[in-house]
Amino acid sequence: MRAKAEIQFFDPRAEERGAPQYATEGAAGLDLRSCDTCQLMPGDSWGFPLGFGIHIKDPTICAIIMPRSGLAVRGIMPANVLGLIDSDYQGELIVHLKNHSNAEYVVQNGDRIAQLVFMPVFQAEFTVVDDWSVRTKRGEGGFGSTGNE
Repeated sequence: MRAKAEIQFFDPRAEERGAPQYATEGAAGLDLRSCDTCQLMPGDSWGFPLGFGIHIKDPTICAIIMPRSGLAVRGIMPANVLGLIDSDYQGELIVHLKNHSNAEYVVQNGDRIAQLVFMPVFQAEFTVVDDWSVRTKRGEGGFGSTGNE
């Protein structure tokens, strides 16, 4: 199944690269490439514009910006770890990277810095109750209450 989305380019460098692509037939995430160059010192964060925006239109689909595993194991990942792109958002996509490592890291224009994954959305409809319709074994137990710490 393929999600449909429109793309609008805001930067000629991104437009020249074209729409994000899947690296392989089985890839779940699209490679996202920076439209900026920046040296990230340890602890630094920087917003890297991607040079394009998307419009998903379908409220049953969202997109999530996720870390690239090759960068994350070196301590370079989105500052908010995951970024949610709602179906009605139409602005430029920006990935705010944070350097969690002890070494400087340079991101160049065109580098793959994150990935974009499309996911289904289930919007909740709440029913107000005085008591739960079913009581679970765990109930109100918090961290460690299941014995599987």
